[in-house]
Amino acid sequence: MSYLPNDIQTALDQARENLTRVSHSLTLRAGGRAYPVLRLVEDGVAVSLGEAPHLGGLVDLYDGDQHVSQCLITASRDEGAVRIFEFKRVTAVANAPAIDYERAAFQPAGLLTHA
Repeated sequence: MSYLPNDIQTALDQARENLTRVSHSLTLRAGGRAYPVLRLVEDGVAVSLGEAPHLGGLVDLYDGDQHVSQCLITASRDEGAVRIFEFKRVTAVANAPAIDYERAAFQPAGLLTHA
């Protein structure tokens, strides 16, 4: 009972992939190309095997047009029709430039002057 014809297995895999797509449009971007993310996993992301090459190094993770993070891919593995990319490092993208000084814990709201 575990044997299915190839066309039925392919259709089932495609249906499963469509159901597991992330509701928002997460994409991995590398080398000027975008690869849709099917789902997030504990230490990386899952991408359709047919769309994903073997990526390695720095990639960018986008949610629609918003740059979410920069990720370092160290390994990938195939699980059925999905390729799992494992991240060694994930760095969130900041909305402001980094500061190069220590901010004071207390800042006065204003100064009193002599009347």
